Amino acid sequence: MASSISKRKKTNLVLSEIILITISLIVMAPVLLAFSMSFMTYTEVYTFPPKLFPSTFHWQNYAEALRLVNLSRMLLNSAIIAFFITFGKLITGTLAGYAFANFQFKGKNLSFIILFITLFLPAETVMILPLFLIMKEFNWINTYYALILPFTASATNAFLMRQHFMTIPKELSDAAKIDGATSMQYFWKILLPLSKSMLGGAALINFVYAWNLYLWPLIVTMDDKMKTVQIGIKMLISSDAANNWGIIMAGTIIALVPTLLIFFAIQNLFVKSLVSSGLKG
Repeated sequence: MASSISKRKKTNLVLSEIILITISLIVMAPVLLAFSMSFMTYTEVYTFPPKLFPSTFHWQNYAEALRLVNLSRMLLNSAIIAFFITFGKLITGTLAGYAFANFQFKGKNLSFIILFITLFLPAETVMILPLFLIMKEFNWINTYYALILPFTASATNAFLMRQHFMTIPKELSDAAKIDGATSMQYFWKILLPLSKSMLGGAALINFVYAWNLYLWPLIVTMDDKMKTVQIGIKMLISSDAANNWGIIMAGTIIALVPTLLIFFAIQNLFVKSLVSSGLKG
């Protein structure tokens, strides 16, 4: 009886692994196809029946993608923008979440309700004209200020960090106060170390969001030297490589690599944040 149950568990485990691997391959199929096409020559891309793998690794596609639209400069711009937006969002989000979770002040509930309502607003479309006028008034068009500052605060981060901080026992705060710690000392020395996984998950999400910004950078940047890598991919499609999907896919892979590196670097923290977000303290 016990052996049959054990065999059934093993069978279920194998089946679940097969299903998960199959789903992963389906999800990753576009990326894998883009990676394969990035090494194909022009004739191989249009071969019929289509080829899944290149006959030789045509590295020239990557060199051409970098040359045609100056992707290296755009990669640098995107990296700077994504880093500072992520950093700003983490600071404002954790501080706001800490205030909502640990302090009592007049209008706290109303403020939180208003903050929560803003989560349902399509900010990039509703606020795009007022933001542009503000940036123009400050003479920040075509600068890093316009690309970074409007996105350094996030209601989503504040909400998530508030929910996370509320799962941490209040006894820790009481013990810190008894030991003579101030509110900010408790925040820096106790809360933040306990929130590494949540911060890692938030950092990954915010970085990917900032890296993939397209509409706002397209509006506030006039000089090609200030454009981001996502705009660069669109420019690549409209350039001399308009019909050469090997070069276009090479540029796409170049734009994708930094986010993959960030994910693999902090994937453990990201998984832990997903797990801890489903737990109640």
